[in-house]
Amino acid sequence: MTIPLHAHGACFALGLLLSGGLLVGSFQDEPQPEDLARASHDRMVRELAEIAKDVRERDPFLGEGETPMLLEDLQSTTLPAPRKLWNVLRGLGADALRLGETEEAIRYYSEAMAQIDEMPSRAWPKLKLQTKSELALAYMRWAEIQNCVARPNSRGCILPLDEAALYEDQTASRKAIELLEDVLEIRDDDTSRWLLNLAYMNVGEYPNDVPEKWRIDPKLFVSLVEFPRFDDVAAERGLATVDLSGGSIVDDFNGDGHLDLITSTWDHSGPMHFFVGDGSGSFEDRTLAAGLEGVTGGLNLVQADYDNDGDLDVLVLRGAWLRSLGRIPNSLLRNDGSGRFVDVTYMAGLGEKAYPTQTAAWADYDNDGDLDLYIGNESGAEMTASAQLFQNQGDGTFVDVAIDAGVRNDRFTKGVSWGDYDGDRLPDLYVSNKNMLNRLYHNNGDGTFTDVAKLQRVQGPKASSITWFWDQDNDGALDLFVAGYLPALGPWLESLQGKRTKTELHALYRGDGEGGFQDVAKEVGLTRSDISMGGNFGDIDGDGWLDFYLGTGYPGFEAIVPNSMYWSRRGDHFADVTMAGGFGHIQKGHAVSIADLDGDGDQDIHAQLGGGFPGDASGNALLENPGFGNHWIEVRLIGVRSNHYGIGARIRVTVGEGDQSRDIYRWVSSGGSFGSSPLSQTIGIGSAERVERLEVYWPTTDVTQVLEELEADQRIEITEEVE
Repeated sequence: MTIPLHAHGACFALGLLLSGGLLVGSFQDEPQPEDLARASHDRMVRELAEIAKDVRERDPFLGEGETPMLLEDLQSTTLPAPRKLWNVLRGLGADALRLGETEEAIRYYSEAMAQIDEMPSRAWPKLKLQTKSELALAYMRWAEIQNCVARPNSRGCILPLDEAALYEDQTASRKAIELLEDVLEIRDDDTSRWLLNLAYMNVGEYPNDVPEKWRIDPKLFVSLVEFPRFDDVAAERGLATVDLSGGSIVDDFNGDGHLDLITSTWDHSGPMHFFVGDGSGSFEDRTLAAGLEGVTGGLNLVQADYDNDGDLDVLVLRGAWLRSLGRIPNSLLRNDGSGRFVDVTYMAGLGEKAYPTQTAAWADYDNDGDLDLYIGNESGAEMTASAQLFQNQGDGTFVDVAIDAGVRNDRFTKGVSWGDYDGDRLPDLYVSNKNMLNRLYHNNGDGTFTDVAKLQRVQGPKASSITWFWDQDNDGALDLFVAGYLPALGPWLESLQGKRTKTELHALYRGDGEGGFQDVAKEVGLTRSDISMGGNFGDIDGDGWLDFYLGTGYPGFEAIVPNSMYWSRRGDHFADVTMAGGFGHIQKGHAVSIADLDGDGDQDIHAQLGGGFPGDASGNALLENPGFGNHWIEVRLIGVRSNHYGIGARIRVTVGEGDQSRDIYRWVSSGGSFGSSPLSQTIGIGSAERVERLEVYWPTTDVTQVLEELEADQRIEITEEVE
């Protein structure tokens, strides 16, 4: 299917009229804005429905693949020779596993095993090894489906598995153990060894019953520092929707002062979900009432008030990883203020070109008071998919100025983030690329940008993914985090065991506030590979220092690796508390949102889980903060001349602890480049019972507002002062 290019402006409105997109009395009548918006919405729903129909044949992740052809071979009256029949059955097993027909996959692989005995004996060892490995992996996934997905609980599928998390149905895990031990007797490889240890964990027999020669050291599943346990309460809160990989946003979408949750799945026919929160941790699914029926798919989500009307809108990103097949339009969902959305993509001028993408970020790069949008697309050898910089025209429409601005990138973009790293009031742009050098676009202030990544030595890691600007050490200067990404289990396991590996590590570039950076990742303890697909930062213990959580994995079914949690020790270094805190969920992790979802002043973690294949779907997780006894203050900004939610503004909080004062800094954003946290900032202030001074710096107007002597543990709104 070909997605048509779309006209815009007056031609677009006329096109809608002529195509029956909306009904008017005559061609001379001026279309009303709401009619144009509804026509835009209906058009998107129709196109997405057509795309979903097209999936079965063409999508390499979600489509049928070679199944029809292989079934035709299998059902032929003339059976193929044993070697060919073995190959047909293996192919059917792989497709069935990918498509979620896991019991069928096990049957096909088992039948393939039987065919080996019909072949010459010299072929047996290699073919049996290969088929047993594949069958064991199918059993591992079947065990996860029967337990993690079908029987979710607060400790389930989180390493290290405690007694409450042991699999109730252990049949599939024990079959996997049997097969993996056979494989390891012939070939001792990292993948089989890792899966064997996991299978023994599933049945409660790790480490004692794992043969010593294949046992992974139990110390690897113990954090070196103590940390309280976060329990997964998604199922009891009704949030454990079973999805594939997708996005998440936590923010207040209906204006009632409580945080809501929106999730998506990259399944082209899969629905978004809109959960309205009551402020106490309970949620109600209002997806249909929100007008989201038919607005399907989306690997990532980002919120912003693009039209400055005081209501948060949503951008849905689509087409990732599909190369030329990924020419699927994104969606801009306009919020009417009550949590009801209409898709205005075409009306707003964002639907003219469709490229595969998974990442975007909002900022007011020209300081005119409204938000502009950068979308990082996936350019490669098969197709050129230049990045897009949409300049907000202030009337609800956008114009792509990427060429003139010099920010096309023309690389496979994995993450983007805005931040004024040199303190000149102008947001700069960092672009993380897959297997190509990254870019740091310095904002020149005249509508153009210059790539200074090489000059500032921030081009790596070359195999990178998510990225964000933050003030990691609370010195008032923005730092830059760039996650490494190598989709391979062997190097990850080597890194976990402390072995030397060629895997690129994360980069943490500490900024000096004047434009310079220094990579301090090793100095602060970031010395391990995480295979990061998503992530975000927040202050989970309320001490004023930013921690971060990473969703991990890659599409392969063998990528059963724990998500990771890094706890900041007063900005000096990070402690890995993945195992101690119950953060090591082994379902594939994507979007991460960190927010106070139950209104108790500490930050919880929502993780959108699920893989890229239908057979790798998972329920999402909500890790509830047990509390640390620290104080906090929540700040929501309301821009007047600046953009309404103050994106890009800097907050400085001064608190006293004992006989010393310290500053805590936050820049208003949704956080990481895969997963979105609230634009209101929940700021931990440790043991301080009051805020001595709170400053808000508005870069659009170059004005600093000051409030003094504020009580702790309260939520405040600060409206921008203008002359």
